[in-house]
Amino acid sequence: MKKKKSLSSGFSFTGAVWFFCLIAVIMQMAILIYDYIRERTDNLTWIAILILIEIVILATFCTIIDWVRRKIMVDKPTKKILDATDKIADGNFSTRLEITHEYGKYNQYDLIMENLNKMAIELQKNEVLKTDFISNVSHEIKTPLAVIQNYAYLLQDNTLDNETRKSYAKTLISASKRITDLITNILKLNKLENQEIQEKHEIFNLTEALSDSVIEFETLIENKNIDLNCDFDDVVIFSSKSLLEIVWNNLISNAIKFTPNNGKIEISLKRKDRNAEIKVADTGCGMTSETGAKIFEKFYQGDTSHSTQGNGLGLALVKKVIDILGGEITVQSELNKGSTFTILLKDVVYEN
Repeated sequence: MKKKKSLSSGFSFTGAVWFFCLIAVIMQMAILIYDYIRERTDNLTWIAILILIEIVILATFCTIIDWVRRKIMVDKPTKKILDATDKIADGNFSTRLEITHEYGKYNQYDLIMENLNKMAIELQKNEVLKTDFISNVSHEIKTPLAVIQNYAYLLQDNTLDNETRKSYAKTLISASKRITDLITNILKLNKLENQEIQEKHEIFNLTEALSDSVIEFETLIENKNIDLNCDFDDVVIFSSKSLLEIVWNNLISNAIKFTPNNGKIEISLKRKDRNAEIKVADTGCGMTSETGAKIFEKFYQGDTSHSTQGNGLGLALVKKVIDILGGEITVQSELNKGSTFTILLKDVVYEN
């Protein structure tokens, strides 16, 4: 649960004392002036005129004090906030507001400033992510499009034999599938973030669902001669089968992609009381701790050389699904030794 910040309620004991003293002094001055006038004249007209002048002078004095107070306590922080919002609206997300009060003695303006600072930080992060995303997506789309263009041009050659023509067509299909997968992942992530995909919970056998996902990658595993070890408990859960398929498909696909020929992949499913723990481990390239800390961010790719196909959205999808289902996902990895992704689905195991 988020800790609520300490906020000054707007009532200041010191300010209240000063205000009370000011009013008391003004009232005392009014009484003294009235007594002074009555001692020197009984003319009610003059008394009324002098009292009116007194009221005007005291009211003017109070107005000036209030104007100074508003300039310092209201107008100054408001202008700072308005200037900052103008800069942020113009795209200057490096804008930061300096908070003068100590933490724990914040007033409403301080909280607004702190929230604006947080918003600017998040907008700045999103701007960086957007730039990286455009760069990554441009690269990912440009490469298969170039392949499609080149091979489509080559297929126009009437002298091609059937085997070569089939090989070129297969390359075209692979390139178009790569673009389709990219667009599909972008749309899925967008729908998940905008809560357009509702999790439909049902009772199903997690062991069978996970096994079916593994079988779908059987050909790819055999092509790379990967040693696959599966250790599954029999687990029935109440959760979203369709959303979890996104998780299994991405994790297994990544394990195969980053594991070299003759490597090893281990997938386990264990029941932990009412929880289900799933691990997908590989002997692939692994990653540094810096990469591991960012691996679930949208559009982030640890492989900046783009030597492996990917768009930096798969693990972001996985993390979003696990968050929606109230679970946890962690990764342990060592460079050139492999990675282990661990998922904990909490309080989902179904018992008759």
